[in-house]
Amino acid sequence: MEQLLVDSVVFLAAALIAVPLSVRAGFGSVLGYLIAGVVIGPWVLRLVTDVDSILDISELGIVLMMFIIGIEMDLKKLWAMRRAIFGYGGIQVALCAALLAAIFTIFGAPWRVGVAAGFALSLSSTAMVIAILEQNREMDTPVGQTCFGILLFQDIAAIPMIALLPLLAPTPIEDNDPSGWLMTARALAMLAAVVFGGRFILQHALRIIQRSGTREIFTIFALLWVIGISLLMHVVHLSMSLGAFVAGMLLAGSESRHEIEADMAPFKGILLGLFFIAVGMSIDFRVLADRPWLVAMLVVVLVGGKLLALMFLASKINLPREQRIYFAILLSQGGEFAFVVTAAAQAARLLDNEQLSIVTVVVALSMATTPLLLLAFRKLIAVQPA
Repeated sequence: MEQLLVDSVVFLAAALIAVPLSVRAGFGSVLGYLIAGVVIGPWVLRLVTDVDSILDISELGIVLMMFIIGIEMDLKKLWAMRRAIFGYGGIQVALCAALLAAIFTIFGAPWRVGVAAGFALSLSSTAMVIAILEQNREMDTPVGQTCFGILLFQDIAAIPMIALLPLLAPTPIEDNDPSGWLMTARALAMLAAVVFGGRFILQHALRIIQRSGTREIFTIFALLWVIGISLLMHVVHLSMSLGAFVAGMLLAGSESRHEIEADMAPFKGILLGLFFIAVGMSIDFRVLADRPWLVAMLVVVLVGGKLLALMFLASKINLPREQRIYFAILLSQGGEFAFVVTAAAQAARLLDNEQLSIVTVVVALSMATTPLLLLAFRKLIAVQPA
């Protein structure tokens, strides 16, 4: 208990110092959290060293963020976004995965490793992109809606990616390992059960809670609801953020949704900041010191390759011309679900421990490039003649 309180003080103090400085310098709050994580993490001041536990706890920030977005969404809005989700999202994942796989293979990686890395790195950071869009109040703009649709598709696409990885394995997987396609079927069955069963449960649960007349019960139920559904999705290897979004959508039509949203918002902000601090802590500077040029080249390939693919996509969709670069920068980094896909690739013997460590560092550093690229983009726009 004492150690938890000490760690909490360290996190809060680091954020209180780093985030305002980063915002004042024009880099935004996300880079401030990342820098705070680097400074207090196991490679600089060593004030906090249990990175994995912090990442697990901080993932609740992403869960609550997607839950709140889901509450504000209904089936009509989701149907209106079908082109962004299944059209633009499918094209983005296919383009980025194919381009990155081709680049890695050209530079000497075995084709199996190239395909696995292409899958993982085609995914962007839901936490970072949504945080930037919300901070700039752009969620309801064409760029915001397109980015969100693509991110939602990425959460769905991660499952067939994981299912395909065992087929790429250089040696057969043991018979007692679950089939990738069986895992996909379980995931789809769980998703259907949550959607249809959840509506039935909510009809009775909300009526009982409203009779209690106690507002705190709504908050307790909302936390139980979103965390429970997210865990169910996690059990079948679906994204917890996708589960949280579905949990929010099921509550979208309830009379108490505004109260629940107001109660969840403070938790979301704090835990989301903790997530970015944990990502900064996860950067392994030993890998960075041993292979600096390789890591730097991979970051450039990842961010540069995705920028090219996203700029091509932006030219084909209905986005204002002046916002196409902005759209490409927003989705140019690696994402948190890349860690899940690369772990599955390691289980399929496609990546070894060293390669997994390198990919982790590359993804974390690519997240740090997004605020820097956005700052450069804003300065470029500012100096252009009207």
